[in-house]
Amino acid sequence: MRDELSNARAAIMGWMFVTLVLTLSVFPQKTTVWTAEETPIHEAIRGLRKLPDDVRASTTRDLALKIRRLPATGNKLSLAIALANLSTEGDFGHDNLQEVTNSLSEALREQPQPDEDGGPAYGYRELARLVRYEHMQTNLDAAPFRTALSMYESDDRKRQDADFTLTDLQGKSWTLRDLKGKVVLVSFWATWCPPCRKEMPDLESLYTRFKDQGFLVLAISAEQENKVRPFIENAKYSYPVLLDPEGKVSARFVVEGIPHSFVFNRDGKLVAQSTDMRTRGQFLAMLAEAGIK
Repeated sequence: MRDELSNARAAIMGWMFVTLVLTLSVFPQKTTVWTAEETPIHEAIRGLRKLPDDVRASTTRDLALKIRRLPATGNKLSLAIALANLSTEGDFGHDNLQEVTNSLSEALREQPQPDEDGGPAYGYRELARLVRYEHMQTNLDAAPFRTALSMYESDDRKRQDADFTLTDLQGKSWTLRDLKGKVVLVSFWATWCPPCRKEMPDLESLYTRFKDQGFLVLAISAEQENKVRPFIENAKYSYPVLLDPEGKVSARFVVEGIPHSFVFNRDGKLVAQSTDMRTRGQFLAMLAEAGIK
């Protein structure tokens, strides 16, 4: 049953449409009436990406606390989900992210959500993502949350066994299973994705620094070559950029949102992953799991 739910979710939520799906889940297209107390929180969340990282960290914590003080309504849950979705775009502090997790847990406890598309509602999946991949804590003990955790566990088993053969912009073919002996970071990204663009200079720097130690970055895009090539050439990124225009490999890796990165050690074992943007320091911690230091 868990595998069926995971397959259904992957089929419904194609990763090229993640931005739209999240927007509709968090702030529906129907007119939302915000109260005087909710409006400044809503506007502050919309402006988070414009803030310097240090200011964004403190603002994120402040917003999480303000959300918890709101009355128990659907709007409170929407705000908690929106903040959680943006709070993993980098490293804004473990304690701050825990406050975000606490706010989402409380909102879900106050406003339980019905299943969507045969599986847990997005709020439960977002909370499960924070717990499984960001190592946050929650005291929410709800069946949909437990189901979401089980779905991610199933996804990770599929990712461990996933393989691909894709061609890069220079026409070279790459097969993941043939790369044993190297530490491989597989990154799913797109030119239209701001968090993807923000982390790519760090990936380039790390690739340049560690490639002589057998470190390889394979960046996979589901866009067409005429979109990808000018972007890569203009930025002068030197690591291999692979094209997956039909999204088959992203589906195999159950990629629902980008950027999403996976680190495989020299034995081909999946040892680390990130479900959102990472900073240089966070990438270094992921590489350390594979023996790159």
